[in-house]
Amino acid sequence: MAAGLLLLALALVVIYTNRGAFFSPLALVVVAAIGFAALLLQLRLRPDLTSSARGPLWLNGLGVAFALGAVFADFLHLNSALMLIAALAAVVFFAASGFIVLKAMRKRRG
Repeated sequence: MAAGLLLLALALVVIYTNRGAFFSPLALVVVAAIGFAALLLQLRLRPDLTSSARGPLWLNGLGVAFALGAVFADFLHLNSALMLIAALAAVVFFAASGFIVLKAMRKRRG
């Protein structure tokens, strides 16, 4: 239920955000973080999943670190290439961890 609510939040962000905002790298980080949080919340709330369905902590930590780097680069008006690279790295690390978790969930099922 809670993961569904996070996905609803993601849908609301996508529906009510104008098209130009999605060209921002920070918007990609926000969308990736909401989706990844929904996946992690689903893991937390499903007692039938074991610890084998968890992503590596270092991937999650790097994703958060790069996301914070992208936010600080935007707020401090640093080089725009630095912000793009940090945002892309955050999305890649969130996606990699999500793939690992989903693969483990599929193994558990079948």
